[in-house]
Amino acid sequence: MNKKMELLSPAGSPACALAAFDAGADAIYAGLSKFNARERGENFSADTMKKVVDYAHKQQKCVYITLNTLLKETELPELLETLDAIDEISPDGVLVQDLGVLRIAREYFPNLILHGSTQMGFHNSAGLAVAKSLGLKRVVLERQITMDELAAIRKQTDLELEVFIHGSLCCSLSGVCLFSSYLGGWSGNRGKCKQPCRRRYFSKKGNGFFFSPQDLAGLELLPELQKIGVESLKIEGRLRQPDYVFNTVSAYRMMLDAAKDEFDSKLPEARNLLSKSCGRRWSHGFYTSKSAKDLIKSDAIGAAGLRVGTVEAARDNGFGFTAVKRVHLGDRLRIQPPSGDDGVALTVTKMFVENNPAKYVQIGKRVFICCDKPVTPGGVVFKIGESFPDYTRRLENLPERKQQVKLHLELAANNLTVTCDNAPCPPWSVPLALVSAEKHPVDAAKILAAFAEADSPDFALSPASTATVHGSLFFPAAELKRIRREFWEHFTSGVTPAQIISDRLPPLDKFHRDYLAMQPLPVSDDRLQETVAMKPNGAEPANRNAIRADGIYDLNKLSDEAILPEFCPESKLESLKKAIQSARASGITRFRITSLYALDFFNGDDENLTLIASAPLPVSNSMAVQELADFGVKKVMAHVEMSRDDILALRQKSPLPLECFRLGRPSLLTSRAKIPFSGEFADARGNKFDLRVERLSGLARIFPVKVISIPHLPGVYDFYDLRNANWKNTETETFNFDKEWL
Repeated sequence: MNKKMELLSPAGSPACALAAFDAGADAIYAGLSKFNARERGENFSADTMKKVVDYAHKQQKCVYITLNTLLKETELPELLETLDAIDEISPDGVLVQDLGVLRIAREYFPNLILHGSTQMGFHNSAGLAVAKSLGLKRVVLERQITMDELAAIRKQTDLELEVFIHGSLCCSLSGVCLFSSYLGGWSGNRGKCKQPCRRRYFSKKGNGFFFSPQDLAGLELLPELQKIGVESLKIEGRLRQPDYVFNTVSAYRMMLDAAKDEFDSKLPEARNLLSKSCGRRWSHGFYTSKSAKDLIKSDAIGAAGLRVGTVEAARDNGFGFTAVKRVHLGDRLRIQPPSGDDGVALTVTKMFVENNPAKYVQIGKRVFICCDKPVTPGGVVFKIGESFPDYTRRLENLPERKQQVKLHLELAANNLTVTCDNAPCPPWSVPLALVSAEKHPVDAAKILAAFAEADSPDFALSPASTATVHGSLFFPAAELKRIRREFWEHFTSGVTPAQIISDRLPPLDKFHRDYLAMQPLPVSDDRLQETVAMKPNGAEPANRNAIRADGIYDLNKLSDEAILPEFCPESKLESLKKAIQSARASGITRFRITSLYALDFFNGDDENLTLIASAPLPVSNSMAVQELADFGVKKVMAHVEMSRDDILALRQKSPLPLECFRLGRPSLLTSRAKIPFSGEFADARGNKFDLRVERLSGLARIFPVKVISIPHLPGVYDFYDLRNANWKNTETETFNFDKEWL
């Protein structure tokens, strides 16, 4: 394949990072211990991340750090410390979801390159126009767009596009799933998803794994993605181990490097490598209509892995089964209980075959695996990983980061002058007698590459260093090497590491001063106004100052507020624009922005319009509010997952009026997938839900049967959503309002 597309690998641990680079990844994405969408993973310390970044850069590889979760108001000071650490690490990009994180990073850490996480929900060209105005260099697109939509979007933007090519698929549209949070406060938007979509559910039409999609495997899609012109191909799997990373990256590296006439012949070998990754059944995800239609097989268990047996006996010290696939010491297993709930996972360290100690078990033999975790009889045993090399010594041998020396080198025919910008070293010059180059003249890149070899255990050339060459000069390589060595000997003899002056901006103090100066907009109870979202032609509640609204396509003559859809495929953008124009012509001046793309429809300076940021667009801190205010938004809804304390903390700093989702049934999961049933269903714990499919959009939504009902908060506007609820509902709950939003 000719066009270079970046192969981007997950790295949930430092060992995975080395495995990825060994297998041929061009880049990795990884997180620190806080504020990333895979907080359950091992992740990286700041010091280890520095070593891995330096290791990658020596190989001309890239490292992107994930900072892609929602943040509470009270977490902003800690965020600044994390961003400061990331700024010092100097990765090649930072993935963000939260508008507040984006704003702080852009304003206070201008050296950071920002990428929009898939959690931001960008899925059309209008969204990418917004992304560009936000200062993003790259966008990770929504996983549920089709190949045709991707091709159309590519033609409308010059932003870098990153798309998923392999791994687990979420059933829900990115960034709007509340399912895990609803079932215990463990928010997928904060990196703590418990994957309830992988569990078994029960309905009158039968039971099954109704929301567990097959895995994405896109080897065959590479030529088409290359033709479309995406910049980066992303492999999912930051919770996976080095064996998965190595095998998966190797398979895609093989196909990306294959010549056009050998692509088909290499596919079987690549597929064989992927088969070792122990995932679910393969699919093309949402890229093709056929795949999207068949993506969910409700009779296929939601757990990932290669089935190796069924638990026949369980004891305090382990469990036994008859092997249907080989299992070795060092393999990792997960035992999925019949209920479909989360199962225990373990690494095989000791086993007995036919009562004898063994290193592996062959197909058809009975094996007893020793473990101290409770295992349920009848549980299905999956192999989720194989033994892999020990990267401990290699990780220990990664060198510590050296002090960065920022130089400017100026070359003329008669001398080379080196000036240091961040250390007490006077300008250094060496006389030369260079001649004009007939061919292959020296350039700035060659000089910088030579001086990057610092020959020092303490110092390294800063990437911010520059060079200027006057004329077309021939500079013998041996001579350049000698002069470089002389300079570093001179430099290290007079400068110590402690004397290096950091040229990084002091953003922490500046942010704290700005933050303390922020004043919330005062809002008193006597000027609060309720908003009631109604079904078309629904009866108006008695004694309520109601503003009627429903989907933009269903506006009735009495509507004076429109709720824009959170998902609008590329093919429907023009229709939506016309619908908005029609709504404005009919006198509607209030529009609810439920996804960032909708901001592109308004210029932000029309004083007659009232734009309201509303669910499911998540807003959880004052810096996100300020970012929306810059787009002309006049009011924001606090994110529906937030607790009482979180909302009140936001209210104390919000520069815009704040609104609260007081009553209704929010969508817990929204999907383009074809779900094999509709109506009420329940989980194994008796929690009840309702699945509905929208007629116009085709989106499937999960709603709780119980209505969310929370008390009024002082100084906060009320929002009542009666599209899927009514005033008379007696089964109510408070979601995370009275507990911690994890």
